[in-house]
Amino acid sequence: MVNNNRYTLAKEERLSWKRYIDLLFQKGKSFVAFPLRVIYLSVEEEMPAPVSIMISVPKKKMKRAVKRNLIKRQIRETYRLSKYDLIQPLGEKGKSMLVAFLYLDKEIHGYADMKKAMNKALRILAEKG
Repeated sequence: MVNNNRYTLAKEERLSWKRYIDLLFQKGKSFVAFPLRVIYLSVEEEMPAPVSIMISVPKKKMKRAVKRNLIKRQIRETYRLSKYDLIQPLGEKGKSMLVAFLYLDKEIHGYADMKKAMNKALRILAEKG
């Protein structure tokens, strides 16, 4: 069996449009897959990508930009490698989704912990999608 999935994170997959971000935070539902809080919203209208994500690490919890960037890189990488666990079930239902990953902890977690949290988050999102 050939795997045609491309494990990239294109510009269309990043949530940057203010209207969608405001809509996500106003009407979205959330849950925690520690150390991530996941806010999501199913969207009926046509989107450039099936799932658009944004990542936020608050300055209040992580003072140093270097550490914030490290955490954002970890989140992006774990999402990129397992995003098809969410995209395929949504594609079958013909839905799109806006997702925000917010980092909750004051400590930096290892890559393995982040991967476990991301897999849990994507599994829950696929069920709720």
